[in-house]
Amino acid sequence: MAERFIGLMSGTSLDGVDGVLAEDAGPGLRVLAHVAAPFDAALRAELLALNTPGDNELHRAALAANAVALAYAQVVQQLLQQANWAPAQVHAIGAHGQTVRHRPQAFDGVGYTLQLLNPSLLAERCGIAVVADLRSRDLAAGGQGAPLVPAFHQAQFGQPDAALAVLNLGGISNLSVLPPSGQDAAVLGFDCGPGNALLDLWCQRHRGQAYDADGAWAASGQVHAGLLAALRAEPFFALPPPKSTGRDLFHADWLATRLAPFPGLAPADVQATLAALTAGTCVDAVRAHAPRATRLAVCGGGAFNGDLMRRLQAGLPGLQVVSSQALGLPPQQVEAAAFAWLASRTLRGQTGSLASVTGARGARVLGAVYPA
Repeated sequence: MAERFIGLMSGTSLDGVDGVLAEDAGPGLRVLAHVAAPFDAALRAELLALNTPGDNELHRAALAANAVALAYAQVVQQLLQQANWAPAQVHAIGAHGQTVRHRPQAFDGVGYTLQLLNPSLLAERCGIAVVADLRSRDLAAGGQGAPLVPAFHQAQFGQPDAALAVLNLGGISNLSVLPPSGQDAAVLGFDCGPGNALLDLWCQRHRGQAYDADGAWAASGQVHAGLLAALRAEPFFALPPPKSTGRDLFHADWLATRLAPFPGLAPADVQATLAALTAGTCVDAVRAHAPRATRLAVCGGGAFNGDLMRRLQAGLPGLQVVSSQALGLPPQQVEAAAFAWLASRTLRGQTGSLASVTGARGARVLGAVYPA
């Protein structure tokens, strides 16, 4: 019988939890059920606040970790009900937690990455073993701890005779470059820059909406060349891989500083310029690092943003830009499935990271196991 795993992911967009129930289909997974559950407004606000220094952080972070575990547990229960399975039929849960700080190699040379989650509470509530803290071992080995999905992308999407690029458009965008699976070539992966994080921030501020549905508001504006140049002057974009980032860099104050020389811009024009920044930095990454790819598969929430998808296709006329649905896995399920796959690797004592992606001294078995 195939082994079964649950994967849980809450990303930089802070929109909520995606969960999948999947079984091992070797080398990838077959998803059997999917649940998407939004965070309640109070928890989302607290997680966003914890991305920046504030009062009583240790106490607040501990309670937020409990709240994330309880939100995760509700998703697990919905998945089990959907599949009509008992907890004993699931081998383990791979749980990402909610990233609130990501500073690899900073300060002392090792740095840290912090995902809020109480995995013991999650294991207790679900009656299923939990694999969590999946990033810190890679940091200990000198790596970035991110992105972790390229190894899964290769297992799930790798083609025997064609190079493929996979772009995750979450709060932060990250690119996986997959060589033909029959070749002895390294998988490459890295963060490109902001995905939806700044777009969502601006939309919430000026439209009172959680996100710009289909990118319609951005499409109604005009790109401001001066602002776009100021945004693109951020040194992160010029760094070579391996590299990763998060809200530690791309946050409201970062945007405000670069907007200051351009007072009076129409909010729709700022939104259009932010869309051009997201698409343009991703296009640059594909051109520079995936020259042999003939197709770009897009996953994450940005795959549903028609304006972003059109900007990507316009910038990459030689590639076919498609949703990951075309490869058999819907965009909202990919990252959660990756953490189910990583849990399966951990339980078998197999490595889940790629040194060619994170820059670590070697591949490592990731995470810690919290028994049922």
